[in-house]
Amino acid sequence: MWTTIIILIIAAILFVNGKIRSDIVALCALASLLIFHILTPEEALSGFSNSVVIMMVGLFVVGGAIFQTGLAKMISSRLLKLAGKSERRLLLLVILVTAAIGAFVSNTGTVALMLPIVVSLAASAGTSPGRLLMPLAFASSMGGMMTLIGTPPNLVIQEALISGGYGELSFFSFLPVGLVCLAVGILVLMPLSKLFLSNKEKKKAKRTGKTMQELIKEYGISSNLFRVQVNDTSTLLGKTVMELDVRREYSLNILEIRRGDSSKHRFLKTITQRMASQDTALSAGDMLYVMGDFDNVSRFADDYSLAIIDGHTTEEADGASGSLDFYDIGIAEILIMPNSRLSNRTVKEIDFRNKFNVNVLGIRRKNEYLLQDLGNTQVHGGDVMLVQGTWANIERISREDADWVVLGQPLAEAAKVTLDYKAPIAAVIMLLMIAMMVFDFIPVAPVTAVMIAALLMVLTGCFRNVEAAYNTINWESVVLIAAMLPMSNALEKTGASALISNSLVSWLGDYGPFALMAGVYFTTSLLTMFISNTATAVLLAPIAMQSAVQMGVSPVPLLFAVAVGASMCFASPFSTPPNALVMHAGQYTFMDYVKVGLPLQIIMGIVMVFVLPLLFPF
Repeated sequence: MWTTIIILIIAAILFVNGKIRSDIVALCALASLLIFHILTPEEALSGFSNSVVIMMVGLFVVGGAIFQTGLAKMISSRLLKLAGKSERRLLLLVILVTAAIGAFVSNTGTVALMLPIVVSLAASAGTSPGRLLMPLAFASSMGGMMTLIGTPPNLVIQEALISGGYGELSFFSFLPVGLVCLAVGILVLMPLSKLFLSNKEKKKAKRTGKTMQELIKEYGISSNLFRVQVNDTSTLLGKTVMELDVRREYSLNILEIRRGDSSKHRFLKTITQRMASQDTALSAGDMLYVMGDFDNVSRFADDYSLAIIDGHTTEEADGASGSLDFYDIGIAEILIMPNSRLSNRTVKEIDFRNKFNVNVLGIRRKNEYLLQDLGNTQVHGGDVMLVQGTWANIERISREDADWVVLGQPLAEAAKVTLDYKAPIAAVIMLLMIAMMVFDFIPVAPVTAVMIAALLMVLTGCFRNVEAAYNTINWESVVLIAAMLPMSNALEKTGASALISNSLVSWLGDYGPFALMAGVYFTTSLLTMFISNTATAVLLAPIAMQSAVQMGVSPVPLLFAVAVGASMCFASPFSTPPNALVMHAGQYTFMDYVKVGLPLQIIMGIVMVFVLPLLFPF
């Protein structure tokens, strides 16, 4: 028993110190429990198969899809309109919305859904995500106290009351308690978050290149880019790009062919971008992105009965401004080395199009930008070429030749491009997941609902590829929770948790029901920092029930103290999954939770000791 307690104390000290990553500390503690034979290998690794951990992984994927499709930005813009320019109103809005959702959805699910929205909201409002994310995590736990299904400890004390013959609690029996928790949380978090979280500015990454929109603007691509649409009456139907030979006939360059799917329904709409390869056959409805002089574009359109559409809009929104979308096709700058074999050869001779299936959009030579008749333009050492192609081909260029260097990080920029035409699909999947988690008549476990939603996000193309989905998972948070869950098993197995709970409650039982309630509440609150809130509630509920019976008082307020104490735990990042979920995104340290969460946890406990007997008399 004492070995377990010593391991826990050393781990807590290392967490507070912060010099070693939290997930490494948790793994070292887990290894120590194995070395001293406190846990078997099966028990030690049980955390990695725990449904909460699996749910966290799935929710990271769902949250990533909400972010990748731009759905988070759409929702956050609506919230930002309600909040206006007031940061205090913004914080209040985040807390209230999160608590409302948390009353019906698990706190882990609530945070995962709100996390990308709040990060996007913070970016739009020009504030640090760290200012909002910890209050977000805490608000999800407060919201869980409003309904019977909001958090597992509520169901645990319901079962204890039924077993003791005291009847059932109604769905909203917890609502008054939850509202008090929310009010206390708002009053305490407003000053504490401003005092301790306002400086949590995200570290700005060093800029290693230009954004794609900056490149489009710099090279003046927009002024030379036009869209023409193939109609049913167009005379080029069925012809290939090679047969048209627009480069020679019209001095034009077909950069891209945009082809929508057959579905007319916006919720099922997809967009396919493809490079204009020589053997691509054109069909009705195709959108050609053509680069060149407008007079030549007009002549090309007249000759083949094509419709010229404003080249500075996208087909998703004809009134929006922009030039090119980068869903499947991107752009990058290539610096030609001084001693390159490509020097003094023309673009046509270099033949990037056939070798790498990319287009050359322009050449920057010192302060001059060359955009016309590029095929016959000689390339010199030191020139910078702007090329366009699929992201896979751009990656291939970056690692295939020593004659050039790809500037910046085009693939990193690609990851920032939102697949906004997939936002409706992501919204439907998210709502489906929430419905499966909320309504009991749908026979699907919460972890199953999350797994289904995560798979659907990948299968419906809400991510650019499967690797992008994996990249959304924050493994540090997952490993932290998975490695700390067996600690609760060790504390129970060695009798340490039972010794602590029984001793504290027995010492305070002689001082009256208020002292007993305080002992129950704060014992529960203390143990929840190291044991899951459900396990703590299961452990303390019978002790609270037995103590109340011995004193001849109603067990209801004492059991509510167990439920609230188990749920209102904010002082460490691993006490609840929501706390761990926001740790990385908010760039929090263990001490940040102590500074903000510990005062809130103590104040919440003091208030509850006096409020619970008023709501549920002894």
